[in-house]
Amino acid sequence: MEQRLSRMSGLFVLLLVALLNSASARAQKVDSPYPSMAPLDQYLVADSNAEISLAKSAAPIAISGRAEVMVLGRDGYRTAVKGTNSFVCMVERSWTAGLDFPEFWNAKIRAPICCNPAAARSYFAITIAKTKLALAGKSKAQIFEAIDAAFDKKELPAPGIGAMCYMMSKDGYLADDAGHFHPHLMFFVPHMNADAWGANLPGSPVFSGEEIPDRMTVFLVPISKWSDGSTD
Repeated sequence: MEQRLSRMSGLFVLLLVALLNSASARAQKVDSPYPSMAPLDQYLVADSNAEISLAKSAAPIAISGRAEVMVLGRDGYRTAVKGTNSFVCMVERSWTAGLDFPEFWNAKIRAPICCNPAAARSYFAITIAKTKLALAGKSKAQIFEAIDAAFDKKELPAPGIGAMCYMMSKDGYLADDAGHFHPHLMFFVPHMNADAWGANLPGSPVFSGEEIPDRMTVFLVPISKWSDGSTD
């Protein structure tokens, strides 16, 4: 498992969620196979119930079964299911990834993610802001410039204390080279040294990356089971 994770982290930037490990991509200057946004219909899920089920698959039913669920429409995300435990689940699209992610406009990407209350208030605010910009027809450069400016103006919050999310769906699609990737948890904190978590060291099960311009460090911890309890 560790070998597979290490290989994948050099190939792509994780989304919901986008763990930025793109130094090799920058060095190779690989041209993106998705140079611009596809027609909006390609990013939408026609059946809202199917998107709800996919969003809930991000976390075990004990969590997602009582969570709020948001689905993507032509005007952005809307609440499709009201929750009772303050967790929020959604399916993120490609534009929530990092600046150097070559699949930034890949319409096939579906990243189920379920955030705890702290992350729902902070991390999802960034996701929703990026989504509005993407749906407004902004370019990748314009999206990142706008997000950076929003942070400067204090319009977007820093990660809340204890902000984390579940990404345990076996039905997601995180990148062409990764498919559904691997079940994992992610933790969002203001910029900090990865050494404080022992991340990215040989044998360490913790990976980390800097989110730009989201102004946070993301720690990824792989786990052994999918949200349905299976291991394969």
